[in-house]
Amino acid sequence: MWDPPFLPFCILLGCLGFVCVAFVSAWCQHWRGGFALDGSSQMFNWHPVLMVTGMVVLYGAAALVYRLPYTWSGPKLPWKVLHGTLALAAFVLAVLGLAAVFRFHNDHGTPNMYSLHSWLGLVTVLFFSCQWLAGFSAFLLPWAPAWLRALYKPVHVFFGSTILLLSVASCVSGINEKLFFSLKNGTTEYQHLPAEAVFANTLGLLLLLFGLLVLGALARPSWKRPDADSADSCQVPALRCRC
Repeated sequence: MWDPPFLPFCILLGCLGFVCVAFVSAWCQHWRGGFALDGSSQMFNWHPVLMVTGMVVLYGAAALVYRLPYTWSGPKLPWKVLHGTLALAAFVLAVLGLAAVFRFHNDHGTPNMYSLHSWLGLVTVLFFSCQWLAGFSAFLLPWAPAWLRALYKPVHVFFGSTILLLSVASCVSGINEKLFFSLKNGTTEYQHLPAEAVFANTLGLLLLLFGLLVLGALARPSWKRPDADSADSCQVPALRCRC
């Protein structure tokens, strides 16, 4: 079976993530009127940009930290901190993205949480917040014994992949919902595939490809860290760390 080197794959994935952020930013700037902080539709445009950047691209990067070969030897604590920091940054961007859309809805009298996209997105963020808190408590705080970390680790990995899938699904459904709302007038119906529809549909496919590649990297046995999470894998130390 073909086993490509991880570093070129990682560079390719980083470029794809950058393209996803560039696409969603260009969509909001060119077709949706740009950005603002005044509760207008331009403020809403922060929502897709922050969600794609945080919950898909940054979160995907956080998920792949332990696949980097440099993390396979030496102290594990710096990589745990990097993994947790990237995930926390993704969560902060997601919260700001939610604040933008709620502000826009409230200022325009639009009901909140009425669509499948909004339900899926909020569930994803709630799952993510629980995942981060549980991971921080189990893997970074010094109170958790090794047996508890070993017991929780498969659960953490499973929900990490699940949350990435939910994030991509939320973004794709949000793109589709926005296109239906925006391209329903008499000159640019969505069914006629104007340039904006083609561009945004392409963005959705790029996000799907990014998510699938991240999940593929996570599932590849040869790219997994070879050593198990041991008792001396450097949590934030209450006592002296043995790494």
